[in-house]
Amino acid sequence: MKTREQYARCLVLAGGGFRFAYYLGVHAAAEDSGRRPDLLLGTCGGAIAAAVIAGLPDAPSRLDWIASTPMHRFLRAIQPAANAGLPGVLAGAARRWLNRTAAPHVPDLFHDYLFELPAALPLPQASLPDAPALAIVGGRLLFGPEDVGARRGARTLYEQVVFGPDRVAALLAGRAAPAADPRWSGGAIASRLQLDSVMPLDDAVRISVADMFYFRSHACAGRHYTGGVIDLFPIELAQQLAREVIMERKMPFNRVLALPALRAVLGIDGAARLGHVDAQNADAWVDTRDVGQALRAHGIGKRIDWQASRIGLTVPESHDAYVAQVRMQWEYGYRKGMAALTKAQQ
Repeated sequence: MKTREQYARCLVLAGGGFRFAYYLGVHAAAEDSGRRPDLLLGTCGGAIAAAVIAGLPDAPSRLDWIASTPMHRFLRAIQPAANAGLPGVLAGAARRWLNRTAAPHVPDLFHDYLFELPAALPLPQASLPDAPALAIVGGRLLFGPEDVGARRGARTLYEQVVFGPDRVAALLAGRAAPAADPRWSGGAIASRLQLDSVMPLDDAVRISVADMFYFRSHACAGRHYTGGVIDLFPIELAQQLAREVIMERKMPFNRVLALPALRAVLGIDGAARLGHVDAQNADAWVDTRDVGQALRAHGIGKRIDWQASRIGLTVPESHDAYVAQVRMQWEYGYRKGMAALTKAQQ
């Protein structure tokens, strides 16, 4: 029988990009503060951190997993896509910046992306009896490759999906999709939230990671999916799922690249969405608005390979350098998490 009893505490892991190791530090701070979450709600890179937390028994083993040689090899194996030449990438960004229409055309999420992901994510496969439950956010495509380039008009292109256990599905049944709210949505996203309790965890995480323009949409069971960026700040879902919410206060979207991309592909006004989230109530706000500056030298970033006319990633070549980078991310997250939880208890 499906239960509708709320979880005690939800930690929202909202993105993080390639710096997702800092979420392990936030979670460790919650444990050390006596506020261990029994639900993790993950989007994008945060979904990887959520799966690692749920699959391993303690903070040291989780950090070791993220800092492991297989994870380093996985990140080093992310390569520029063959069709993502620099002139085309820059021209596409310019077109999106100039066109202020919400999702005017059906986007090519099958071929227009920057990086190729390796076949398998290195995630732990253990099933621990006291592990937190996982809810993962993604987007389901309502179009196929044959529709790419057509004018959208009033067509709905996406469904917001939450992947999670039956208890999560019961708590969210019949809910509207936060991503489709007309205060920030231009109508490209279906109004009803979709729920999936059978998607394998590996696929759910891979779906959430597959953000547009970064990675190809993920195909599974005859359907195509895009990333958790469809609802990067799912505070309404967290409030419905748990009595207590630990949420991240994120830095603003990049106005030149990120906001036009959200508008062009998903039809979302990212600034309006983030402003609404920041005005909501959470039991603890983890302030990571300085993450770009604080971890500038300690995170995987993008670089331009002028010789190859491609955009690549700056993943450390040596494993030792990678481990040092991950540890800096973890310490940043722990420090920010402890500050937020201490403030919330005052």
